[in-house]
Amino acid sequence: MYVSDMHTHSIASGHGTSDTIAKMAKTAKAHRMRLLGITDHGPATMGSAKEAYFKSLTMAPRWRCGVEILYGIELNILNQNGKVDLPQEILSRLDYAVASMHSQNLIHGDICQNTTGYLNVMKNPKVKILGHIDTPSFPADIEELVGCAPKHHVLIELNEASLAPGGIRTPNPEGSVRIVLAAKKYHTPLLLSSDSHGAAHVGDFTYCIKLLRALEFPEQLIINNQTEHLKSFLKEAL
Repeated sequence: MYVSDMHTHSIASGHGTSDTIAKMAKTAKAHRMRLLGITDHGPATMGSAKEAYFKSLTMAPRWRCGVEILYGIELNILNQNGKVDLPQEILSRLDYAVASMHSQNLIHGDICQNTTGYLNVMKNPKVKILGHIDTPSFPADIEELVGCAPKHHVLIELNEASLAPGGIRTPNPEGSVRIVLAAKKYHTPLLLSSDSHGAAHVGDFTYCIKLLRALEFPEQLIINNQTEHLKSFLKEAL
């Protein structure tokens, strides 16, 4: 059992996600979780919250249903220079950011272009997690990203939605395998993420765990149970 899930989406993300943060916290509590990260999609995502929502998160409760809440964002990477869709002044008020590539707001590049985009966004001091770098429509040099992440004080996630059938993305087990093998090679910590859209899958890492066990990934490199270390890592400035 893992006690943190740092990549989740509430009703503010739109596109069919209908659950409030309170309901997600209640689900996390039922799963005996200690730490929940709310990372709604950035403003460039169709139907997602606008800048005012992310400003207001600084006043949101830090504890709900006995679960500690961190408030972040899943930024959209908008170009290969690492431009994102929230002004730095607002971004700096949040606890952390996940940075990801999505088809609706970024032209598909080749491996070199996509890798460059990820490397550049890692320079942003609020970006602490790279999201689903195994997305097939944005091929990247996964081994290079996993190897470089610690130098930039960034975590690589292993995303449940990249593996689970019937999820929000087409499963890409080959890409997930490449993430795990590269992390094992470089002794890079991994963060398991449900990428739950709503409360239904909060804390669900079923397929991630199966893959990690099959590839004999070291438990000490899975950061989800290292709560205090994880909180410090996400909030720590470069």
